[in-house]
Amino acid sequence: MLAKDKQVLTRGKKIGIIVAAFAALLFVSILSIGMGTADASFSEIIGAITGRVSEGGNYHILQNIRIPRIVTGVLVGMNLAVSGVLLQGVLRNPMASPNIIGVNAGAGLAAISIMALFPQSIQLITPASFIGALLASLLIYFLAAKTGQKSSTVHIVLAGMAVSALLNAVTNGIMMINSDVLDVTFSWTLGSLSGRSWSAVNMILPYSLVGLVIAVFISPKLNLFELGDEIASSMGLRIGLYRVVIIMVASLLAGSAVAAAGTIGFVGLIAPHIGRLMIGSDHRFLVPLSALLGGVLLVFSDTLARTVFQPVELSVGIVTAVLGAPFFLYLLKNMQRKED
Repeated sequence: MLAKDKQVLTRGKKIGIIVAAFAALLFVSILSIGMGTADASFSEIIGAITGRVSEGGNYHILQNIRIPRIVTGVLVGMNLAVSGVLLQGVLRNPMASPNIIGVNAGAGLAAISIMALFPQSIQLITPASFIGALLASLLIYFLAAKTGQKSSTVHIVLAGMAVSALLNAVTNGIMMINSDVLDVTFSWTLGSLSGRSWSAVNMILPYSLVGLVIAVFISPKLNLFELGDEIASSMGLRIGLYRVVIIMVASLLAGSAVAAAGTIGFVGLIAPHIGRLMIGSDHRFLVPLSALLGGVLLVFSDTLARTVFQPVELSVGIVTAVLGAPFFLYLLKNMQRKED
């Protein structure tokens, strides 16, 4: 019944769902800006966003703490969600996502290495995270390709977990050896938006814009990947070129997200699958919808992380893991049943 419902969705209805997701993102973001140890009124929020109010009340809290934090969260959520869509499409594997197949771990290792070995070159964290994510992505792809099981859910998941465990072990070793230098990285490795200012927004924004625009542009090609390499090649798709481009874009998005907020998991898995349930598998619509849902999911999770146990603040990565782990097990069980 669900598949039949997807087939009858017109272009207008799909666009309407995307518009509704955008409205939901605005609503959740404004709601989150107003919530905290000091609640803010709607007029204060609008005044801080538009710049009509420059002093008094909660203006400085909103303008310098909450708004940049929420904007960073939106961009990180979008990046992780679209990275997941791209990896799932190019690997033809519904379980592929940045944290599950080790992409986040590669980016995290590169970022921690810069923090520990080159603390004076902190501006290199984002490019280094991109390179780390790219190398991890390529490693997983070639491990799967070498065995001829690129579409096997269990194979890619197990290979990704093994690579992720190795990279995380190296990362933890570097952190322990350099504990005197890396005194603030524990929450970062769990994934956190705490303390993110406008400098974090400025750091991730260029990478997000470039990656998201390219992802939307190449989204029609992902539809051809689902047909298989032979059919896609017969339709004129340059498989090798687009595979490399898509993996690079996915790595750019995941790497910049990790550099900005640490290793947050499961957003790249949950958002794309919810998007497919809502709109189907046409990547021309799935990519922008997943981006919006990723923003909603991360902002919502961060709001829970900083308000539920006040005055204690949890890392947002803990909340996404609590939400995502059961979702992952459910999907894995369903995918394994289909393969059997």
